Amino acid sequence: MTIEKIKNKVHAGQRLTAEDGLALFKSHDLLTLGRMASEAAQKKNGNKVYFVQNMHINPTNICVNRCTFCAFSKSKGEDGAYEMSLDDILARARTAGESVREFHIVSGLHPDLPFEWYLDMLRTLRKEFPSVHLKAFTAVEIDYLAKIAGLGLRETLLELKEAGLGSLPGGGAEIFDTPTRNTLCAEKISGARWLEVIEAAHSAGLKSNATMLYGHIETYEHRIDHLVRLRELQDRTNGFQAFIPLSFHSQNTEIKKSAYTTGFDDLKTLALSRLMLDNFDHIKAYWVMLGEKIAQVSLSFGVDDLDGTVVEERITRAAGGATDGSMTRDELLHLIRQAGKTPVERDTIYREIKVWG
Repeated sequence: MTIEKIKNKVHAGQRLTAEDGLALFKSHDLLTLGRMASEAAQKKNGNKVYFVQNMHINPTNICVNRCTFCAFSKSKGEDGAYEMSLDDILARARTAGESVREFHIVSGLHPDLPFEWYLDMLRTLRKEFPSVHLKAFTAVEIDYLAKIAGLGLRETLLELKEAGLGSLPGGGAEIFDTPTRNTLCAEKISGARWLEVIEAAHSAGLKSNATMLYGHIETYEHRIDHLVRLRELQDRTNGFQAFIPLSFHSQNTEIKKSAYTTGFDDLKTLALSRLMLDNFDHIKAYWVMLGEKIAQVSLSFGVDDLDGTVVEERITRAAGGATDGSMTRDELLHLIRQAGKTPVERDTIYREIKVWG
């Protein structure tokens, strides 16, 4: 399939095949790829670029898994291990200010905390911050919580939802290809189980995001396979809100690489994501991993969301992330406007709060 034929399919609104996606990944014509992705994004959301005023909270880095790609997790008692009490979490949340609309909460799989602790955390936050959306727990965490609770997936999700859970982030997907995943995170749930947990969450009325970790040991074929599997699940559930490609940071991990992903690969992967995931409304550039400048440029490569203010993010920082993990609303507005786009402040489920001039 030539690039010109693929471009005609994009223009006609036709779904791309895995072969189309692989041909685009192998192409070095980045500008043509960007134009195609920009056209697809324009059809979805016009000139709008979304952001949310949010705060990340990582209650603990103590984890029963030892994933080779992860620099965040620690064993209990290991130097650098920490766990926040419910009072610590509440105190942290209180620093967010009145404008915060979302708490993004992910952690390690703590060996000792009972299921009731997680329910209490949600109830406590919901009670003090009733207007703030609680986006919490990756599919990996949900699977673990179901095990320690002794419940099925649906029962676990419904109890969490009753306690205040509003939606799920998209973490833990990494890459679905089994041999590659077993090298990255052999102790983590399989890609098939990740999809199963997310399908159960969508069935329980919980929206989620989806991610893909790229730039480590995977191939272009693995990336396309990952995108196609997500697209197939979205066809069934329509529960995904946004897709977030996550660029691998190797520093302080067991998978050593000489450099980060290149800007060329980052932009290509973001653009390919927009073109392959025709049933996803939003493609998000996670500026904490990409850096502010590549994230801004990506707004011309099919991206329509810059995540949010974040405030403090520990996971990428532990792996050598170069940003300080925080951005103000005014800084986000500036990045979006300078790219010639219309900034839109949103809530977690993409209700528009304010469209900025």
